[in-house]
Amino acid sequence: MNSGTTDRRRARLISGRKRHYEVGYGKPPVATRFQPGQSGNPLGRSKGSRNSLRPSLNEERLKAIILDEAYRTINVNDASGPITIPMAQAVVRSLAVSAAKGDQRAQRLFTQLLASIERDNKHLHDQWLETAINYKVEWERELGRRKKLGIEQPDPIPHPDHVVIDMQTGSVRITGPMTKEEKTVWDLLQESKEQGTDLWKLLNRDPD
Repeated sequence: MNSGTTDRRRARLISGRKRHYEVGYGKPPVATRFQPGQSGNPLGRSKGSRNSLRPSLNEERLKAIILDEAYRTINVNDASGPITIPMAQAVVRSLAVSAAKGDQRAQRLFTQLLASIERDNKHLHDQWLETAINYKVEWERELGRRKKLGIEQPDPIPHPDHVVIDMQTGSVRITGPMTKEEKTVWDLLQESKEQGTDLWKLLNRDPD
């Protein structure tokens, strides 16, 4: 038998196999596939091996551990007796007590922590004040434009009239609804006020 005949037979055999089963991604060769009831690791886990403690790439396990420990409650002795507080609070309390007793290192650390927190709070306050001012100014300008052109569209929520800014103290208060759901309740209360019912009195007594 010459080599040409052998090659043709081999080609027909391969072609016949392709018609029945095509090997590719997700389709391993039949001979190497796991059979039903057959373990992929018949020898079991190798001796001395253990589950990996390495976190996945999308995990920040150390942060989670620190937070769990920071807010785990512990029992401490207070002037009024034993109390239960989070670990973080106990650490800060211990630091503050040491600072009050004259520990200069504790005093520096406590002062730095306090200054950092107050600085962050001031930054958040300034951002909130700037956002409220821009919101009020831009929407007052837009509502004026709509009125001038006779455009009828739903009012924004919250309405700029409900954004009350005290420039002397830098405080911002929202005196109206903040969401569509609150707007629905607000409209019902406004209607009850016009009808002279007691719902409006209840709102004035307890805005929440």
